[in-house]
Amino acid sequence: MTLNSVQITVEGYGTLQAQEGERLVLALERGGVDILHRCGGVARCTTCRVQFTAGEPSTMSLAEHDKLAEKELLGQVRLSCQIVCRGEMGLTPLQTVRSSGLEAGKTPAEEIQPEPEWMPRETVD
Repeated sequence: MTLNSVQITVEGYGTLQAQEGERLVLALERGGVDILHRCGGVARCTTCRVQFTAGEPSTMSLAEHDKLAEKELLGQVRLSCQIVCRGEMGLTPLQTVRSSGLEAGKTPAEEIQPEPEWMPRETVD
């Protein structure tokens, strides 16, 4: 199976290439963005949050929904650890290692964790 390459335009970093289906948090790191993530990519924190300027996915995982609702961030930001790269995207990373002075946590797994239960994003806007 051949994966297609997708473009992600990241404010302050330029455009990077990612593989379609790749976790956004990993694509950002591989592309040179020092995105902050502390929980290992399992939607237990909100440090990997981003704001989309283009190409925001129309679905979100239940874990992402619940964490954003808990932190009163629902409809404002998305968690890059819970997003799969599809099509062209434009975004702004809201917390980086450089801007926060914190160290990133362990590298997230290749697949989204916990096992995603997808829901339409429109239900939360």
